[in-house]
Amino acid sequence: MVKIGRNEQCPCGSGKKYKKCCLPQQQDRQNAILQPRPITVVSEIASLQAAAMNRQEIFKSIGVFIFFSTREGDAWLLELSDMDAVQVAKAGERIEVEINESPETIEVNWPYQFMIKDKVFITTAYLDKAVKDYPGYPTAAISAAIRKLQGRFSSDLLDQIHVDEQAAA
Repeated sequence: MVKIGRNEQCPCGSGKKYKKCCLPQQQDRQNAILQPRPITVVSEIASLQAAAMNRQEIFKSIGVFIFFSTREGDAWLLELSDMDAVQVAKAGERIEVEINESPETIEVNWPYQFMIKDKVFITTAYLDKAVKDYPGYPTAAISAAIRKLQGRFSSDLLDQIHVDEQAAA
């Protein structure tokens, strides 16, 4: 690879010095690559839904959240401190989820609570208390993430994550 001096003629053929022509654009491209994109729940869900549509297995833990998809095309967002869950894809089809995200807060309409029992992922619907089993989900990884979170943060701190809706009203 040839290194171009700032004061040399630009290789693009403009006749200008490199520092006045293509160097600023090159630096902008490098800065864009080096600048990390902020992680948002909404963007992670979009990536997860794309993986589910392609039947790719993904497992990612970020803070109190777990994002996972299965080869069957199911995808879920889990919240570990309250064991809440929302399905974001089913059989490779995207499911719309109600999420309001700002730099200060993340509000998710959680339709389920989840648990791991006998290596099976189980949900209980908040609305009608219906229980459903999902065999074959990554329960070992989910359980490990829960243990890691509980070891890292006190239960008092985890309780502060949630805003009591009645107190906020």
